[in-house]
Amino acid sequence: MSEPYITFPDVEQLVVDLLKDRSELSGVVVDVAPPAGFDGSQRAVLVSRMGGAWAEDPRLDNPLVDLEVYGPSKAAAHTVSLVARSLMLQLRGVRHGGTTVVDVVEEDGPRWLPDYRHASANRYVSTTRLVVRPA
Repeated sequence: MSEPYITFPDVEQLVVDLLKDRSELSGVVVDVAPPAGFDGSQRAVLVSRMGGAWAEDPRLDNPLVDLEVYGPSKAAAHTVSLVARSLMLQLRGVRHGGTTVVDVVEEDGPRWLPDYRHASANRYVSTTRLVVRPA
């Protein structure tokens, strides 16, 4: 007998949904893609799944999620990155749309990483491993 078909959630959209309306990120764009006219100097958190794998438990996914955090200055980008980091670490146990975030592990905290595509960009990048259980 085969196991039932499991559809894992879109973890990028899950993270965007859980972070975008947080008051701590008021005035910060949180999305999977930069907004129109983006030049790297706006306050933004861009969410990307960078890999990860299905766990031994057939109902768990272990995505690696990068946050690219931008700001009008290096200090501003760093401040937003620390807020986003804290909010990511608070996702353990959160349920959203039937999906449960079972665990959160920071793989690489915020690190300065210039974005050479945008001359005025100030960017910090971090990587977090989530463990998610679909509905």
